[in-house]
Amino acid sequence: MEAIYSDASQIADAAVTQIGQKGSRTSDRALDRALTHPIGGFLVMALMFFVIFWITITGANIPSRLLSDLLLGTVYQGLHSLAVSPSAPAWLSGLLIDGVYGYRLGIVGDAAADGHFLPAVHPAGRFRLSAPGGLQPGPTVCRCRRAWQAVASMMMGFGCNAAGVTAARIIDSPRERLIAMLTNNFSICNGRWPTLILMGTIFIGAAAPPALASLVAALSVVAVAGLGILMTLLVSWGLSHTWLKGETSVFSLELPPYRPPQILRTLYTSMVDRTIIVLWRALLMAAPAGAVIWLTSNITLGDATIAGHMVNLLNPIGLLLGLNGIILTAYIIAIPANEIVIPTVLMLTLTLGRNIAGAQSGVMLELDNSQVYTVLTQVGGWTLLTAVNLMLFSLLHNPCSTTLLTIWHETKNLKWTVVAALLPLSIGVAVTFMTAFLTKILA
Repeated sequence: MEAIYSDASQIADAAVTQIGQKGSRTSDRALDRALTHPIGGFLVMALMFFVIFWITITGANIPSRLLSDLLLGTVYQGLHSLAVSPSAPAWLSGLLIDGVYGYRLGIVGDAAADGHFLPAVHPAGRFRLSAPGGLQPGPTVCRCRRAWQAVASMMMGFGCNAAGVTAARIIDSPRERLIAMLTNNFSICNGRWPTLILMGTIFIGAAAPPALASLVAALSVVAVAGLGILMTLLVSWGLSHTWLKGETSVFSLELPPYRPPQILRTLYTSMVDRTIIVLWRALLMAAPAGAVIWLTSNITLGDATIAGHMVNLLNPIGLLLGLNGIILTAYIIAIPANEIVIPTVLMLTLTLGRNIAGAQSGVMLELDNSQVYTVLTQVGGWTLLTAVNLMLFSLLHNPCSTTLLTIWHETKNLKWTVVAALLPLSIGVAVTFMTAFLTKILA
């Protein structure tokens, strides 16, 4: 008994610090004192998030660019060469190579080139550095009833929304986990960054004085990203006070011992649990979509293709939203991934109007910025309002099919999957309509 009490006393002396008494100086306590500091904790957490952003958006480009060049360059041209030798029908090679393969690998290749399906590896959590940062929940986050773990899910969404939804598993509360999944779409994934940057550069930046063009373009993209974070907090607050009303979970966090990062285990978990699974779901969704976009652009009914009929049908709605029918059609037939929206818009604009760039129906098209501006303004009739509302709609529209499939796998609930699709879409329609309406009144 005396030995037990003696051991307990030694443990207490090493672990417990009395008020007014200096604790023992150990490396763990020194790190804790710095990492849980009200200012230092935020700085460390900000640094970790910067690293996450860099790995997600930039660092993953190194291996993924090689994959993109292989799939969209060598293999794609090789398949066309093979199709010529046995004299395959043009419609069959167009459907299978330009449609199914080109669209499918275009999604995967473009996404890989942007690091879209290579979500950030987060080794900080493997050696406990993420835990002290979690002790710094801001008042805004708490007022919106966002579990602090949901911030990590939101950050992952800036690489890929499907990966961000998967990352919501770390949230203990089922209610708060669902809120995080429903609002992750407001984090701008890599598939939407090219659209925002392009619109900000060739329209908004071009409207500013030349010396300030790049700054104005960058600020416009940052403003849209900031609006996405604001919408995340507002919608989270709304959901937590309406459909998903409930008590906020108690925030508790254990500080385990520091340990070295398990790099191989972290890489394996990230690759298998996020990259490969999400990539496989994208392939499943992209194959039929590739066939659909090629068929709608090549099958003629009456005096127009199916895509042409869709554009004419949606054009009145698009004009009410400050957009047009081609943009809405592109978002419908390019739902498997946001990377394909601009190439689809360019293809439809040229094939349904003056084809000044030699576009082929159903084949993805990529042009440089000056050519894009010429096509959109001279052929498509775009204005600055069209570009601004496209940026807003790109932020607020429904999630891609891969993200919706991931939400279904995580929730096993059709109701919440439908809500995840319609909630941001309804917000996007309302915001773009109000923007177009106010612009018309003020003009």
